[in-house]
Amino acid sequence: MLENISIYCKNTSRFYEVPIGSSLLDIYKIVGEPLNHTVLSAQVNNRTEDLTFCCWQPKDIEFVDYTSPAGMRTYIRSLCHIFSKAVYDVLPDAILRLEHSVSKGYYCFLNVYNRKVNAAEMENIKKRMQEIIDADLPFHRKIVHTVDAAEMFRQRGMMDKVRLIETTGMLYTTYYELDGYINYFYGCLTPSTGYIRVFDLMPYSDGVLLRVPQRENPENIAPFVHQEKMLAVYKEHLGLLEALGLDNVGDLNLAIQRGMASEVIMVSEAIQEKQIAHIAEEIAERYKQGTRIVLIAGPSSSGKTTTCKRLEIQLVTNKLRPVGISLDDYFVNREDTPKDADGEYDFESLYAVDIPYFNNDLKRLLAGEEIELPSFDFATGRRVFRGKKLKLQPNAIVVIEGIHALNPELTSYLDDNLKYRIYVSALTTISLDDHNWIPTTDNRLLRRIIRDAQFRGYSAEQTIQRWPSVRRGENKWIFPFQERCDAMFNSAMLYELAALRPYVEPILREVPESSPAFVEAYRLLRFLQYFTSIPKEELPQTSLLREFLGGGKFKY
Repeated sequence: MLENISIYCKNTSRFYEVPIGSSLLDIYKIVGEPLNHTVLSAQVNNRTEDLTFCCWQPKDIEFVDYTSPAGMRTYIRSLCHIFSKAVYDVLPDAILRLEHSVSKGYYCFLNVYNRKVNAAEMENIKKRMQEIIDADLPFHRKIVHTVDAAEMFRQRGMMDKVRLIETTGMLYTTYYELDGYINYFYGCLTPSTGYIRVFDLMPYSDGVLLRVPQRENPENIAPFVHQEKMLAVYKEHLGLLEALGLDNVGDLNLAIQRGMASEVIMVSEAIQEKQIAHIAEEIAERYKQGTRIVLIAGPSSSGKTTTCKRLEIQLVTNKLRPVGISLDDYFVNREDTPKDADGEYDFESLYAVDIPYFNNDLKRLLAGEEIELPSFDFATGRRVFRGKKLKLQPNAIVVIEGIHALNPELTSYLDDNLKYRIYVSALTTISLDDHNWIPTTDNRLLRRIIRDAQFRGYSAEQTIQRWPSVRRGENKWIFPFQERCDAMFNSAMLYELAALRPYVEPILREVPESSPAFVEAYRLLRFLQYFTSIPKEELPQTSLLREFLGGGKFKY
């Protein structure tokens, strides 16, 4: 007679006795299949596992579907394995790189014999993907010594994966086999291909857009959104990485391990400075045509403040006098802050800013009057005045920084020819390998965890728990306006995650296993293991990363 173990299912808030060694999929059926959508993976003791995971001891389990970030990641990784397998079957000599998220899908470079795939080839790939899905083929999870995994990938010409796993120092490597085709993925997959029901492929720029379901309505494809400016920035930086020979994290690790960290940092910083200098030159030209205000926006932890300060220096070299204003100083008093659906203060809302007061100050300033700038005291949640007066001098240009700076409602009374708009975001272009990109949101979350711990007194647990609300605010108040910009600035550094690792790992390890935030903390800690750390002292004091790490020349 089989022994039973006790399982607590968070979805039903009940305990169940299940046979020892039961898989998560078996347990899901025992607890009554509580999800409204297809189950994709589960969080076992606050660690994400695939549904083939077997339980030999009592566990806490929460099953997840598309509506969970962990579930959607499982779906997309599984879809990418199917896509790469279909490309291999149809065009075995093709080069496929899954680059980054854009336009509510994933942009992919797909090239065969130094040309783009044509419409017929793309249709054949899509047809093959559907055949693989209809066959409901299993994803076989394999765990082998890293030496053996590297040799398998080497024999198949997958050198991007060889460099990645050989430079991480991990003893064992997990990979997935699908109908004889092997691939490496960071994180778990669904049990089989039949779980993947909604997808599409479409030509996009000089590549392919892999389209995925909506999280809230997973029976439908996420609506296409034009993001040509963002795609152009991504492609420009990908070209720079290719020129440097640092396409993926394995390449970066090798460079660091060979003592080339300083050179990588200097090149990365020079690339950023060149971008900022170019934007400043363009603003100077626009100034001659009447532009008087620079608006700098971007999501949380995108590096807006340092970008603003470095831009002001470059504007001075173009004979302009920049005057900086932060929208954060125009927050309404705490009790007047709007609240979200959960009754919590919605600090991401446009209406957390005192728009009438801000506009009145801006009008007076542009009219040549002197104003007293407010300052927001975050400790008390109130506006205060510290005697900081401001009046525009000849050749002055106002630089306004804040998450809502590109929202047309903020400066609706001003003619567009007065404004120059800059969108800042950490658009992470380096990938783990050719089939595993790095989400920009992970980059920003790591920045914010460090900054909140160092300068705001928040633990990683608090920051992670707050992050979904921040993301909802960005989707509503920031991202819809990003393509309205005149310039898009990528604040992500090539070497960044290697530099953040020694700072953020100790903070993440403080998250208790019992906390719901442990799911993300554990995932991020595993992710950071792919990077060879860069010593703290290697970073220049003027680096944008100092905004989050401290020890920089700029005052914040």
